[in-house]
Amino acid sequence: MSLNQTVSGERLHIGFFGKRNAGKSSLVNAVTGQELSVVSDVAGTTTDPVKKAMELFPIGPVLITDTAGFDDIGALGEKRVEKTERTLASTDLAVLAVDGVTGFSPEDEQMLEKIKKRGIKHIIVYTKADLGAPRITHAGISVSSESGENIEKLKTLLGSLCAQKTERFILRDLVEKGDTVLLVIPVDESAPKGRLILPQQQTIRELLDLHCIPLCCQPEEVKHVLSVLSAPPKLVITDSQAFGRVSKDLPEEIMLTSFSILFARYKGDLTTLVKGAAMLGSLKDGDNVLIAEGCTHHRQCGDIGSVKMPKWIEGYTGVKPNYTFSSGNDFPSDLSEFSLVIHCGGCMLNETEMVHRLSVAREQGIPMVNYGVAIACMHGILKRSLQPFPTVAELLK
Repeated sequence: MSLNQTVSGERLHIGFFGKRNAGKSSLVNAVTGQELSVVSDVAGTTTDPVKKAMELFPIGPVLITDTAGFDDIGALGEKRVEKTERTLASTDLAVLAVDGVTGFSPEDEQMLEKIKKRGIKHIIVYTKADLGAPRITHAGISVSSESGENIEKLKTLLGSLCAQKTERFILRDLVEKGDTVLLVIPVDESAPKGRLILPQQQTIRELLDLHCIPLCCQPEEVKHVLSVLSAPPKLVITDSQAFGRVSKDLPEEIMLTSFSILFARYKGDLTTLVKGAAMLGSLKDGDNVLIAEGCTHHRQCGDIGSVKMPKWIEGYTGVKPNYTFSSGNDFPSDLSEFSLVIHCGGCMLNETEMVHRLSVAREQGIPMVNYGVAIACMHGILKRSLQPFPTVAELLK
């Protein structure tokens, strides 16, 4: 996958925040070298967040977001501000653009506190340096989008902060060079036509980078593949929907897990999600369950979230909860009405967004589990699916 093809969930998210007419959009255009955002002297030109996936030297693949001014007013302005603040949930690095002519305002102070409270790495940028010496009250950098003054220096600072982000991996600690790993990938009515889904692509690529030997088959072919191999695979990774069948066809001594469980660890907190699975057995008739997905794919007749998951839940629990479905950025900030949140693997979300959603649930005391962990639990094989993660498996004792 080239840098231009890197999905948003694997890019560093850089959000630009500032008051209306602070020079934020001009700054975005200067940093990217492109006219991404409309620039005008009229306050509130930027309405909805403007996103652009690109390669930004020297950082690499990033997702740049230009947000609406956080001092917008009126009923519509409040909605714009809400979207701006929602962008913080997925922001890895925040750029706070402050009008260098007028200096820090109470609104700037409030936004800075919100950024700090979330623990987001940030840079304060004083704009409009071409109009005179900036009024600096907080450490930052003074730039001019008009003349280009210090724009390259700002990009270097952005690069140095982004470089500090901890490298993540999917299964590097589970395998060694030369290991054979069997990937079980159903091709059914819910599978995208002519391609593999992102977690499958990423897992295969990481195995190749590690000089392992990835083998792929469909669920009904597992027995045959095992019979022709001279030695058993080190690990079997299955699509969660095939957990039941694969588990029956796989000898107990071969480690089994799912793409969704791997991504629970890769993007979030596997321990929290495993703890959340305990709530499945405690659901009662009429309990509210949120089934959340990070993407906005077209729901099909066999959709896992809206069709299969409710069916599995009701078969496992013997009760009929009430379901609410969310997708994309529509994850509720108030979860108090729900007894349980069941989330997808989050492959289209970045780690920052996934961790944020987990923290929202944790702070409100709402159990949260993801698809893979929930499916393994409801099929009675959760403990087995956690064999590669013995520390987490201890929670089930």
